[in-house]
Order: sequence, then C-alpha cells, then structure tokens
Amino acid sequence: MSFTDTPAEGAPEGVRLQKVLANAGVASRRVAEEMILDGRVRVNGEVVTEMGSRIDPESDLVDVDGTAIQLDQSKRYVVLNKPTGVVSSMNDDRGRPDLRRYTKDWEERLYNVGRLDAETSGLLVLTNDGDLAHVLAHPSFGVTKVYIAKVEGKVTPQTIQTLTRGIDLEDGHIAADKARLLSSSAEGGGSLVELTLHSGRNRIVRRMLDAVGHPVVDLVRRQFGPLHLGTLPAGRARELTKVERGALLTLARRATDEPSGDQET
Repeated sequence: MSFTDTPAEGAPEGVRLQKVLANAGVASRRVAEEMILDGRVRVNGEVVTEMGSRIDPESDLVDVDGTAIQLDQSKRYVVLNKPTGVVSSMNDDRGRPDLRRYTKDWEERLYNVGRLDAETSGLLVLTNDGDLAHVLAHPSFGVTKVYIAKVEGKVTPQTIQTLTRGIDLEDGHIAADKARLLSSSAEGGGSLVELTLHSGRNRIVRRMLDAVGHPVVDLVRRQFGPLHLGTLPAGRARELTKVERGALLTLARRATDEPSGDQET
C-alpha cells in the first residue's frame, strides 16, 4: 500500500502529513498545509500535494524543500569537542578516560561515530541512530572530515601539492581531497595545514604528514560532513540544532542513494 492509500474499510491508516510536519516542529499545521499545496513536501522522494495524504512516521521518509525531516523523536544527535587524552570508546577496558562522562545528560544510549585517536581533539558525533552512523563512518559513502594540523617544519606549496596528488603508505595509496597551507614560520615555529579527507584509515592524517616530512604536533578535527565544531569548548557536548539535524539526515539519505568508494584518524 502506498503512503496515499487508505484501507477499504475501517479507520484510515497512518497519520496526516500536515500533522506529522507540525509534530516534527517544521511549521504549524496551517503553514504545513500550505507547504504541501505548494509542492514543497516529498514523501519517499515523491511530491505530495493532496491534503488527505497519510504516512507512517516510522517508515516513510519526508523532506521539505529538499531538506530531510527527523520524524523519529527517539533518535538523538550530539556533537562533542573531544579533548586530548580521551579515548574514543564508551567503556575503555584499560581504565583510560573514555566518552561515558559526556553522555550522562542523555537517557538514550549513545555511541560514537568513528574514532579520533587519544591525542587528537575535536569534533566527534554521538548518536543512537545506527543507520546514520553507518553512513557517516563508512568511507565508501565519501563523507568528508576537515582537520587542522600543527606540524614541525616549514611546509611548502609543493608539499601541499604532494598531499593532494597522493602518497604511498604501507597500506596503499592515499590522497587528500583538499589541502591548504594556513601558515608557515621560517623561524622554526612550525606550520598550520588544513586537510580534507573522506578516508577512515587509522591515524591517516598523522601518517600522511609524517610521510612528507612534517610530523604532527597537534591535531584537531574541525568539521565532519555538514557539522562544524564552531566555538564549542573542549570537553563540552550539545545536541544538534534542527538545521544541523536536517543537513545531516539529508546527507545520509543522499549518500545511500549514491554511494562512492575508500577508509579515519
């Protein structure tokens, strides 16, 4: 049965689309009705303009103006600015500081999406949405991450070109999606390099910069897909805004429609 069908007898199945949109915080029912009539709402990829349309909020996918809408309110999406010295685990078997301290404010059992090594700080996503976590973490979906690395030595434009052309490591060839020199000191103060990668190989940023002769002194992940670290202090976590959730869910849905191909630090 399609989402616009109703049973031949008995009460109609599903929930009216305008009510679903209102419950999701998109707009009031009145405004949601106008959105539907204007052709701005899609269900499972199809534009819906009929006022009586009903959907199943647990299985149907809804977007407005091309942005995915979160219908399942049991899902939580949290961003953490992981400090250095903390391992990316919910229960470290060696007794090291782990992520449990940052999830105690949420009733749901949250898990980290991918990993940052203990000495790397920055943006880490915590969620109980397994499908979304799979898309974000698996390199075949091509979700990019942006890192700022402070490295030893004076990095040259030629080195930046080498990083984007690619280098051979012990586990295969790897190239940055983008690389940028932010600053470089001739007086031995080191350099700042921005790298964008979708690879998920272990400690890949550190190994790439090592390979071009510039060992990492400090490494921060500033961006993960559409999410930015912004001014979130180290050791603090917050729920994503409605706009951020929409961007993340939209990315995940598009990625599953058009997978790409590779492997985090």
